[in-house]
Order: sequence, then structure tokens, then C-alpha cells
Amino acid sequence: MQPLQQHPNADIANQPDLLAPDTSGMNFYRDDPALQDLLRLHLPDALLRHIEPHLDRLGALAGGYLDECARLADRHVPVLHQRDKFGRDVQWVEYHPAYRELEKAAFGEFGIHAMSIRKGVLGWPDKYPVAAKHAFTFLFNQTEFGMGCPINVTDGCAKLLANFGSEALKAKYLDGLTQTDMSELTQGGQFMTEKEGGSDVGTLTTTAVQEGDHWRLYGEKWFCSNADAKVVMLLARPEGAGPGTRGVGLFLMPRFLDDGSQNRYRIVRLKDKLGTRSMASGEIKLEGAIAYAVGKLDRGFVQMAEMVNSSRLSNGVKSTALMRRAYHDAMTVAKGRVVFGSRIIDLPLARRQLMKIMLATEQALSMSFLTADALDRAEAGSQDAAALLRILTPTLKFRATRDARKVCGDAMEMRGGIGYIEEFVTARLLRDAHLGSIWEGTGNIVAIDALKRAVGRHGADAALAADLHARLDDSANVPQAWRSRLHELTDRSIGFAREVAGRMDNEAEARRATSLLYHVASAVTLAWEGGRIDEMRGDARRLLLSRLVIDHRVAAHDPFRLTENTVSRAITDHLLGDRAVGMAEVGELLAAA
Repeated sequence: MQPLQQHPNADIANQPDLLAPDTSGMNFYRDDPALQDLLRLHLPDALLRHIEPHLDRLGALAGGYLDECARLADRHVPVLHQRDKFGRDVQWVEYHPAYRELEKAAFGEFGIHAMSIRKGVLGWPDKYPVAAKHAFTFLFNQTEFGMGCPINVTDGCAKLLANFGSEALKAKYLDGLTQTDMSELTQGGQFMTEKEGGSDVGTLTTTAVQEGDHWRLYGEKWFCSNADAKVVMLLARPEGAGPGTRGVGLFLMPRFLDDGSQNRYRIVRLKDKLGTRSMASGEIKLEGAIAYAVGKLDRGFVQMAEMVNSSRLSNGVKSTALMRRAYHDAMTVAKGRVVFGSRIIDLPLARRQLMKIMLATEQALSMSFLTADALDRAEAGSQDAAALLRILTPTLKFRATRDARKVCGDAMEMRGGIGYIEEFVTARLLRDAHLGSIWEGTGNIVAIDALKRAVGRHGADAALAADLHARLDDSANVPQAWRSRLHELTDRSIGFAREVAGRMDNEAEARRATSLLYHVASAVTLAWEGGRIDEMRGDARRLLLSRLVIDHRVAAHDPFRLTENTVSRAITDHLLGDRAVGMAEVGELLAAA
């Protein structure tokens, strides 16, 4: 891949007397030691050795060529055309060439959409575990968040079809959904939202009327991303079916029929969105569109809900990617600009702000890997992992997506007024970050799902408690006093979640209880990772992040008490520095008041 154009002032872009530098030219894989450490913890050596050159290439593209493509695609939004050049009523969406380059990278060169379904992607003989796939997701979405949706929904369509579709449907559509040859690729879409109720799926009004071996769909879908996808999964109520979600079926709807004609549904208009502008989201009117039933008609909602685990994890990873990119930018500014005679990174308030950005980012990264590991084990047949996944996915989705909004805003502030200008990435990061906490359920909906359903109905809290206690028991090199404190906080957070889940009048506490589960789980995970990384290469600094989570996210605060002291300054020095810090030195800081 070659740049679309050379930066006109590339030779002077980093002179200290100009604006603070940005991340142009950064390799987002090489410059992310935490990502590299966590991949070593979660992936087999042979697999990591195989994908590392590809991650390195994607990291370089994400910080260079693809970043320029993403900027152009965000500025030159898709355009809906109602006719082709011959005057025929064939709708089509025009995309900027930069968007097509992003597609080639995501779907063609790296095959991110197919990694967990198709063998042989990037030369690996088997399918990829979720943790490996989302390493690519994490890097790609640091440069382009909008295309994360087409990647995800294409992946989701393929999984739904593979798991529930008939052999005839799979033979006809599955290969195209998992192709990495761009000339053979069939991108997917999932059209769910209706005017009648976004998260209240049981109120949908789209109807399906059987006609021989297929169905005809009538109704409207209100927010459809990847609007011109060639294969769409959607929910509709078969004629005569009962009310609520039990009466909803899952259907596959092709964009074009076997004779090449366009199916009977129209893109009414494209959405004018705050963020993810590069990708076409639209309103769809179904006018007798041909579709095919997928799985049992009375299990459509349940089948679709099974994909929510994958989708919410992907959502959390994408929001983590936005935070990591924001962190990279903030650190680049802090190290590259001198004000009042000092580098920004040496100023106390700036250091405190950088730590806030870092802490939320590292929490989300750890929780993403924890959830990916649970999904891998659940798909291998572990019932305990399936229960763990049931609570981790909404918990990750709830907190990481909300933190991304704050982190991206703080990173913009680090750059100052110029960060508000669309020429720099920070404005786009902040716009895109607001989608995460809405997509796949708003914060209220997801918190209720975590507490009332995952805990109250399914008892998934027991699996979470068992996993966190096991990780602490497996961390013998971590100081005992810190492990004991985390054991206690695990029990308290689980107990509080059960209390909230058990009383309907406590629903208003669902958000706080979900946040506490997230913070305590991340503190335990960071401690476990810190112990393992110390054994691996003599660096226990991730344990210091575990302490900061407890100090700043869990412990009660006296607002009138000074918190800056020699201990907090030492922790900041270590985390913002590059030197490895062993367990003995870290242990002293964990024990210090």
C-alpha cells in the first residue's frame, strides 16, 4: 500500500518550534508493550510468532497510510444514489476511494472478519482464537472506528448462518461472507432497530409472510449500519405468531436476487451521524423483500442474542482502541511540547491527567482479554466459561464504552484548542466514542442486563467470583496482603451485585453495581497479569495499576484530604517511565499508605 499523498510539510512536521507532534508514523503495535505482554500471556507461542509480523505491519499501517485514509473517509461521507448511470432504478452507495482502501486492508489483506470462522487466514492453518482476532481489531480500530461495524456485522452474519442456517443456505452464502478475496467477498449487515423500540425488540412490527420456500418481509428498519450490505440478518414476526420476543424469527435477506435484480427493499436515506461518518447507516423500507428463515422461527431472538456476546466484546475492544489511540496522542503531545520552560509530561497536573487516561485504557485492555479468553473457553464447551462470559460482556460493554468518552475528551484537552480542530485525530476520536455506549444497548439497558439478568436470573456472579478468586490464588508471587485485600473486595462487589439484583426497587443502583464489578474484576486481572509479567520479564508495574483502580475507583474518598504524596508520585514516575520495576519495589508501594 502506498500513501494517497505525501504530507506537504513532512520535513518540518516535528520541529519543536511548531505545533506539538501527533502520532503520524507511529507503529501502534511496536509502541504498545502492554498489548505485547498480554498476547504472550493469552496466546500459544507458535500462534503469536505467526501473527506478530502481521500485527507489526498493521500497526505501521494504522499509524500511517490507513490513518490518512480514515481521515479522508470521515470527511467524504457516503452518498446514496437512487439510479444508475443508465437511468435504471437501482440504488447504490458511493464511497470515497479512501474508504475502499480501508476495506481492502480490513477484509482483504488481514481478513479480520473471517478469522474466527475460516481456516487459513493469513496462512494460519486453523481458525484464530478470539484473543488473537481482537488483537487485529484493537490495532485497526485505532485508526478507523467506523469500519469496525461492517467487520463485526459481517462476522456476526457468518456466525449466525454457520450456527443456525440450513445446509442449503450455508452452501449459498457462507463462503462469500468469509472471503478475503475482495472480488468474492459478500459483506453482511444486521438490521435490528425499529422506530417502535430499539432495545425493546419484542415490540417490533416487521412482518414475514410465507411464500413457498421463502418469505416476504414488510416493514421498516430504522438504523441499519452497512446499509448496502449484500447479505442481511434481521428479525421479523411471522404472520400469525404471538407477541413479544418469543414470536420473532430470524431471517437472511439478500440484497440481490439470483437473477441479479435488486430485492424489494429500499434505502430511504442515509443517516447524518455524529461519528462513524465513513460508514453508511440508513433507514430501510421492506416492501415484500424475499428472505429465508434461519433456524427455528420461535427462536429468532434467542439465536440473535447469542451473537450479542461476540458483538459486545467487539464493542468493548473497539472502545479500548479509541482510548489507546487517545493515550498515544496525549503522550506524544506531553513528550513533544515545551511550555513555560518544561515539557508537558513533567508538569504535575498534566501527569495526573495522563494517569487518568492510562488507567481507564489499561483497565479496558485487561478486561477485553479476560472476556476474550472466556469466549474462547465457552466456545470450546466450558459451561463455567459460558456463565462467566454472560456477566463479563455486558460489564465490559457498560464501563469501557463510557470511559472512552471521558478518555478521548481528556486527550483532546491535552492537545489544547488545536485538538478541537478536525485536522487532528482527537476530534474524530471523541465523536466516534459516543457510539460505543449506545450501540448494542445503552448504558441503562446493559447495566440492567448485567444485574437483573446475568446475576439475578442466570447466577453468573458465581462464575465471576470463582474466576477472580482463582486468579488471585494463582498469583503466589504477588504480595499476600494485596491478594487478601482483593479477595475481600471481590466478595463485597459480588455481594452488592446480588443485593441489587435481588430487589426490584434497587434497579436504580444497577449502574453503580456494574461499575464496581468492572473495577474490582479489572483490579484482580491487573494484579494477575502483573505477577505473570514479572515472572516473564521482571516487570511488575501492572500491579501498580491494580492499586490505582482500588484507590481511585473503589475506595471511599474524603474530598478534603490531600492525596498527592511521595507514594503517588513514585507510582506515577514508574508508570509514565520506561524502566521495568521488579516485584520487591512494587510490593513496597502496594503496602505504603
